Amino acid sequence: MGPRDLLKSLVKSNDGMMNTYLGDLSDADLLVRPAPGANHIAWQLGHLINAEQSLAKYLPGATGIELPPGWGEKYSSEASRSDATTGYLTKTQYLELYKKSRDNLVKTIDRFSDQDLDKPTEGRLSQMFPTVGELLMLVANHPLMHAGQIVVVRRKLGKPVVI
Repeated sequence: MGPRDLLKSLVKSNDGMMNTYLGDLSDADLLVRPAPGANHIAWQLGHLINAEQSLAKYLPGATGIELPPGWGEKYSSEASRSDATTGYLTKTQYLELYKKSRDNLVKTIDRFSDQDLDKPTEGRLSQMFPTVGELLMLVANHPLMHAGQIVVVRRKLGKPVVI
């Protein structure tokens, strides 16, 4: 298995975990905050989609998917503090956009050669993720960084352990 195959395997594995955690949740469940000030799942899904598109600009030749107008503002850190429960998408809509975004990530990974993964990144993330491969690893694993928050909501809702 080469490095690109490993990155695509990370995407697939993390997406499988996310889909398992989200599988039995309702649209209303996505709006439950596990604690005051903690992000609900709807915001987290929007954030994951938004972040993935924002990070594309740091990958040479990568293009993002088109998001609905105002998406970036709705899923900003400032917006995460809002207690509003209206204006969010359904779980099906989030998962469709999430899949489209992740499919685009896999296509992006395929555009790079193994040698390209060692090329330096530029911009604000280059200190933490100095190579294209390391930045792609961040993008591939970003959903996993939010999985624990989703598990806490699942526990609060009394949902069964699924993984």
